[in-house]
Amino acid sequence: EVQLVESGGGLVQAGGSLRLSCSVSGFTLDEYQIGWFRQAPGKEREGVSCISSTDGSTYYVDSVKGRFTISSDNAKNTVYLQMNSLKPEDTAVYYCALFAGNAWGRFRAEDEFDYWGQGTQVTVSS
Repeated sequence: EVQLVESGGGLVQAGGSLRLSCSVSGFTLDEYQIGWFRQAPGKEREGVSCISSTDGSTYYVDSVKGRFTISSDNAKNTVYLQMNSLKPEDTAVYYCALFAGNAWGRFRAEDEFDYWGQGTQVTVSS
């Protein structure tokens, strides 16, 4: 059974930092993409960042470029999202998700992701 477990969320003041972790278990294929998504109250879920296993390519939505960094530790089967210079508008539930297959260099659509974590709350106070 494939499981994704997020951790690292919490309450932080504007300008602060958090590091989210996505621990993956039960998945054995070599080709995959891990995406981070977020959903703020009253808003649709949006893709924030992703990393692909085939070439290590990464993607960031414009609103987080220069502030967030995605990385992976294959030995630990964990993907991280380092979030710096946090803003109140970053407040959301953050989810990690796994797309099984070759992402072919693009951030796959939300409905293409096969497995999802339960989410972790990030709250940024002003």
